[in-house]
This record gives sequence, structure tokens and C-alpha cells, in this order.
Amino acid sequence: MSNYSWCHNPNCHKIETHSRVRGSGNNKVLRTVKIRCGSHWRQNSIFDFFCNNSCLFQFLDKFRQEVANIRPVNKPSETPIEVEVKTYDAPDHPYYNGKRYKTIKIKDLTMTEG
Repeated sequence: MSNYSWCHNPNCHKIETHSRVRGSGNNKVLRTVKIRCGSHWRQNSIFDFFCNNSCLFQFLDKFRQEVANIRPVNKPSETPIEVEVKTYDAPDHPYYNGKRYKTIKIKDLTMTEG
């Protein structure tokens, strides 16, 4: 397998940047960006297929229905949780102006400890 791929945004070659200009004299073109795959900081990433966020989101905007059809979601997903609410007095805290405040801690019950 090649260590490079081309940006999958069908309009990448139409974006006017210096890095896309190829050719010499009067034979210049704008070319799709070539991407190095599996870079150490983005290994197995969506950016093995898109040169930047702009190209990724242009692609998603153009093919949003096709992308959604790959794995349709017909009902909501749910995760069982445990909610712990703590109430505190803040007599000297300037932000709370002497009022009580609450903190909420949510624990995912599907996560196993260990």
C-alpha cells in the first residue's frame, strides 16, 4: 500500500492556494493535495483522506445524505448513568455572592473499573 493518497474532496483542486499550483509557464494547473498517510500524530485518522478541515467539511456537506445512509440511526442511543449532586455554601466566594451552588458528577455505569 502506498504511503500517500489524494484528498477526497472533489473540489480540492479548485481551491486557490499556492500549494496547489503545479506546472510551468502557461501550463499551470491547480492540483488536488497529496496526503502522507499514517503520519505519527494522526495515524488511522480521517486526515489520511482529507488535506484539512475545510476539505473534510466541504465533502461532508456535499455527500451528507450518502454518509448518513451508510449507518442510519432510527432510534436514540442511551447509556445508563449514576448522577451525584453535591450542594455547597459559598459565603466568601465572590462569584457566587454568598449563595449556594451545586456540582453534578455523572458516572457511566457501562464503564468497568480496573
